[in-house]
Amino acid sequence: MKSVFLILLAFGLAATLPAADAPEEGKDRIDTPAIGSGLCVHNLFQSNMVLQRDRPIPIRGWAAPGETVTVTFGKETRTATAADDRSWQVELPARPASSEPRTITVKGKKETLELTNLLVGDVWLLGGQSNMEFEIRKLEEGPLEILSANFDQIRLFTVPQQNGPEPRNSFPRQYQWNSFFSQHFRQGYWDVCSPETVPDMSGIGYIFGRRLHMATGIPIGLIDVSRGGTTLMSWTPIEVLQQIDTPEVRNALAEWDKKISEFDPKKDLENRIQQYNTWAANQKAQSKPIPPDRQPPTDLQPGPAADMNRPGTLYAGTLSTIAGLPVKGAIWHQGYNEALMPNGHKLYARVFPEMIRAWRTAFDDPAMPFGIITQETQDQPQTLENFLPPMVDEGNYIREVHYQTFLNLRKAGDQNIGYAASFDQHRAWYHPQIKIPVGERISKWALATQYGKNIRWLPPQIQEVKAADGKLILKLDSWAIPYHDGPIRGFAIAGKDGRFQPAEAQWFDKNAGKGQPNWERSTIVLSSEWVPDPVYFRYAWARNPLETLKSSDLSNLPFDTQRNDSFSLADMYEIYTGKKSSTPGLLNRGETNELITALKAEDRKRRVAEAKKLLTEP
Repeated sequence: MKSVFLILLAFGLAATLPAADAPEEGKDRIDTPAIGSGLCVHNLFQSNMVLQRDRPIPIRGWAAPGETVTVTFGKETRTATAADDRSWQVELPARPASSEPRTITVKGKKETLELTNLLVGDVWLLGGQSNMEFEIRKLEEGPLEILSANFDQIRLFTVPQQNGPEPRNSFPRQYQWNSFFSQHFRQGYWDVCSPETVPDMSGIGYIFGRRLHMATGIPIGLIDVSRGGTTLMSWTPIEVLQQIDTPEVRNALAEWDKKISEFDPKKDLENRIQQYNTWAANQKAQSKPIPPDRQPPTDLQPGPAADMNRPGTLYAGTLSTIAGLPVKGAIWHQGYNEALMPNGHKLYARVFPEMIRAWRTAFDDPAMPFGIITQETQDQPQTLENFLPPMVDEGNYIREVHYQTFLNLRKAGDQNIGYAASFDQHRAWYHPQIKIPVGERISKWALATQYGKNIRWLPPQIQEVKAADGKLILKLDSWAIPYHDGPIRGFAIAGKDGRFQPAEAQWFDKNAGKGQPNWERSTIVLSSEWVPDPVYFRYAWARNPLETLKSSDLSNLPFDTQRNDSFSLADMYEIYTGKKSSTPGLLNRGETNELITALKAEDRKRRVAEAKKLLTEP
């Protein structure tokens, strides 16, 4: 993953700190500890925050055991007595949305705290990995968004990143030093949205919140819990994972247990000392000085036990610190790490619904709105000349899981599950910088389903697939048209043998053979001279897919990545090479390369035949 970090570093990942406020280089600066020594509130509760409307408002903190704490909000007052562990909590009555700045006063025996400039509105969580974390200042048109970010009723918050498997009930406000980036990260502060505070906010998250606020006038709080390079299992409670009885999950948990049990801190320290000594000897041999701050390691490291991707770790160390806070909902953009795992989609398909359920449980709302953003693009664009090899990518299957999880939950009656595609925002880099349309697209779901706004958010969906007269016919629930009035591209079809070819696609002609065409734009007909009896189809089946089909209205919602076959990559390997994979159901690197070579040959064979046909035509 170093290449990922180096690319991010080139785009200036970390927050820029004023010189007067900058902590000492190489060290964390904790401005407020996770739990203070006297009367204190949980660090989530502070000036400038947004409180969730229409829900009882819990305020919690710590004081001396037995101390009476009085909390006042407007005309409402509640009291609590600190327990033996110093904890206390009160619950204030629910309030409607209000843009009037308010104050909460917390009074103990000797101390009084004031939380000022509070608003009442909707609080949304931003979850996932680096493509959710990716800052607004790195996006195409991001500079314009920053200049325009004068929204004092939008408030921004980033939850501090903590590792370790033990659940935590608080976090410090801090400037966290990252030695790899040689930068500090400011975490744990509520900020009023402005051109000065927004540049390091999640790009997708900010655009989402901006649209909600602009459309409703309701104050919006955005809490970013995303973290680059993280896995689905790390964001899922370990107790939940241990109840999932599938080979993929069992094996993943067993592998982590093995890594943790076999890690020897002393041996690790010896290895790091040896690495330092080798480096120091090379420096000396080249007559290069050893910097004063570069000394032999002396500390014992926790190793994989504290790895951020240990199953359950980020749920315990990050999400649990804000659990119980009333929120409106969450949006989610993650999956890159699982796309690096052989058959990562199988694990993802089983864990993802359970993670969603666990997050809803954490925030005491079994129907909490949860919006899914699909897998981002990566690699060079798929073309008709290079059509089949891009199918060999686990990320295609992850994207399918995102969409199918949404469809499955919605079919089961979940009215608060949301969805937005991102695969039509084409870039070869796995951090595509066209994220403003993605943030706006997921906001359409929220505005339509949570705020009663009349705007389309669902793309055209398939109602029926049938084969007839050497063609495959897809019946949709609404019209679909190609971008820029061009041809419909991106479909592949195959017969029972599973050998896919690009499909010619056009609308169904209701007047076929009777004169002027009368197109039925909700029915797509697929055919290919290379596939005489098609049975299966795929659409946009590549990480950076060839795709042109969208909704016919002004919403421009892309027809989604989907298929009606169930072939795995191991199945494709057998289909195109005639050989079975050495490990059933899995491809090793050599077999993957062999499959790609076979698909390249298939593409070339078709292109040569098409060229010969063109040359022989009159």
